[in-house]
Amino acid sequence: MGRTLIEKIIGSHTDQKVRPGNIVWMDLDVRSARDFGGGNVVANYHRHYGDQPVADVEKTFFTFDCNAPANTIPYAQNQRACREFAREQGIKVFDVDSGIGTHVLLEEGKITPGCTAVGTDSHFNIMGAAGAFGQGMGDSDIAYAFRYGRTWFEVPQSIKVTLEGQPSIFATARDVVFAVLRHFGSSGALGRAVELYGPAIDELDLSGRITVASQGTEMGAISLLLTPTDAVLEELSRGPDSQMKAVTADDDAEYEQTHTINVEGLGPLMAAPPSPTNIVEVKEVENRKVDAVFIGSCTNGRYEDIVAAAKVLKGSRVADGVNVFVVPSSRKIFMRLLSEGWLEALMAAGAVVSNPSCAGCASGQIGMTGSGETMVSTSNRNYKGKQGAGNTYLASPVTAAKCALAGCIKT
Repeated sequence: MGRTLIEKIIGSHTDQKVRPGNIVWMDLDVRSARDFGGGNVVANYHRHYGDQPVADVEKTFFTFDCNAPANTIPYAQNQRACREFAREQGIKVFDVDSGIGTHVLLEEGKITPGCTAVGTDSHFNIMGAAGAFGQGMGDSDIAYAFRYGRTWFEVPQSIKVTLEGQPSIFATARDVVFAVLRHFGSSGALGRAVELYGPAIDELDLSGRITVASQGTEMGAISLLLTPTDAVLEELSRGPDSQMKAVTADDDAEYEQTHTINVEGLGPLMAAPPSPTNIVEVKEVENRKVDAVFIGSCTNGRYEDIVAAAKVLKGSRVADGVNVFVVPSSRKIFMRLLSEGWLEALMAAGAVVSNPSCAGCASGQIGMTGSGETMVSTSNRNYKGKQGAGNTYLASPVTAAKCALAGCIKT
């Protein structure tokens, strides 16, 4: 009997039988904690394991991204506790200058196709962009993973999704995943591993795949898994000579469900308040006044995302009364944008550019709204209070930039 992608990945990290519903002990290639929850991971580790060593320091990391640099005393204390523990154990810390932890781990080659990784980030399943298993877990579970290098996991059922047709030239990776969210809603893939196929997926670069995979959490999925193409493998390895290989599902794999989604001619979409699965065509909500625009987050903070927005804004000025916030997802991306002049173009257009971090996607950071204000954001959630007291529409970087120029929602 053939195996699905998630079954193959888990199967290569356990000696137990891997079938949907089975609970197995799975070895972990990467275990990490971010500044949000990291302090509790350290406290739990000390409580249960004292000063015993972590299982493998080469596979263990801290990433500071949720509040970077710390602007509250509790976050400063969390980060201090993590740094002290890291020094004691010899653990690598990607500190407040690094960027979003999932992106940094991908950039640094810590995540490879078929690997298993856990962290305290609810969007850790973004690793599905590389054809890897990623999962957000609680503080106690991560402390255990630090100590023993493994975790228990229930093998999920798998869903196979094929996207048919070619989106329009106006559609981006964000619009493609909006179509998937519209199909499944907030719970249609609950607890499932979802494999995505079709020409619209095959053509995506790593940046686009990160955008797609990051939205698995919003539909309740364990992970959105994309099998890397040769071009994506080269991106992941940063060169053509790598021996990196993609894990693929068997031709006779058994899926709980199969779905086909037609994306032929797909145009720009948005997620309207109050839910990331409240998907509408941009033209349905056109001309609604916009007070702020946020471009960044683990969903759309890549180099390609910010350049796409900068090309729309370059040589123009954002509309009067609109605040635009741009936050690259990593230091490497920030430096590339800086050296190529894109940050200068954004600032000349009236945008505020900030240091790499989660920023507005983490409440209390740059990119908040006041009561009654409307924001267009490229982050992953738009629940009330997520990015302030106002209303948030989720969109692609291109749509967000167009809204910034118009001062209202525009296609």
